[in-house]
Amino acid sequence: MIYCQKKEQDKTTARFIINLIDCFYIFIDNDYKNKENCYIYEVLMTLTQLAYIVAVDTHRHFATAAERSHVTQPTLSMQIQKLEEELGVIIFDRSRQPVVPTSIGRKVVDQARVVLRESERLRDILKEESDRLTGDFRVGVIPTVAPYLLPLFVRRFTDTYPDVRLIIEELQTQQIITRLRNDTLDAGILATPLHATGIDEEPLYYEPFVGYIAQSHPLFGHSELHLHDLKDLNIWLLNEGHCFREQALRLCGNRKETAASASLLFESGNLETLKRLVEQNDGMTLLPWLAVRTVTDEHRGLVHEFTGKVPTREISIVYNRAYLKRSIIEAFAREISNAVPPELLSEKDRFIVEFTPE
Repeated sequence: MIYCQKKEQDKTTARFIINLIDCFYIFIDNDYKNKENCYIYEVLMTLTQLAYIVAVDTHRHFATAAERSHVTQPTLSMQIQKLEEELGVIIFDRSRQPVVPTSIGRKVVDQARVVLRESERLRDILKEESDRLTGDFRVGVIPTVAPYLLPLFVRRFTDTYPDVRLIIEELQTQQIITRLRNDTLDAGILATPLHATGIDEEPLYYEPFVGYIAQSHPLFGHSELHLHDLKDLNIWLLNEGHCFREQALRLCGNRKETAASASLLFESGNLETLKRLVEQNDGMTLLPWLAVRTVTDEHRGLVHEFTGKVPTREISIVYNRAYLKRSIIEAFAREISNAVPPELLSEKDRFIVEFTPE
């Protein structure tokens, strides 16, 4: 029930002071003793309706939201319209493309996310009581980690927890952060620290950088590789948006001047492409340690490890601070820690290369 005192405002005022956290039936008393002098409303809403408005907010398109919700667009639109009529507010500005929430709609959607998260938590509590891990687990993994880490543990995880449906996507760091906040991912595997508001980080392992150097490169003959060797060095890089690129640039200092005089400029979205370039006797690049574990004997001599202060990236599992699926996250992290080589579990004598997500 919602009570709104009969004063200057008309009866739509009551519909703007809605607290969605109680879901289904909402009661706002405001300590009004004389209920006869109030407008009285009973607002009924469902978790399905809340899920639909969150889907539209996430995808900013009614047809896409309906498809992802596995319903027809008329069904989704009708339920959202029904919810808007019950609340007496317009949640989405349909005149704009992509669709965006109205000012009051933004508040409704944000609270709807809280309600849906808490309803999921209720299910998780029941699942944990059964001592069995079940359900979907959606994970985003950055591209410079996925191809080298996933083969080490995914099969064992799915064999150990057959009732967990593992859904993995390769995503860049900022995409993972955004989707964790939108509750469309349960966890992410990426380089940290992020210093991102509302995101918790649990370090899994510490992965050194290594040089991958062509025989024609001046550094190939060096018996040892040091951080100062990289100063203003022109190297093959990943393209923008990859955190590994930002970390490599930090190690190399200002690369713009050297890049301007180069006869060939190339930036890739794939570490394997950079490896092939070096193997064709051209230039050098930096790689994460796990990326060179499968290098053939023919190219093993191209790998140069750092001595002294070893540049390292911290790889963590991250999740929304109000996170769900606690038991699955813990099991997932445990399987990763058991799968990576033991020498990567300690940060001793390592220099963690930080970066700032865009």
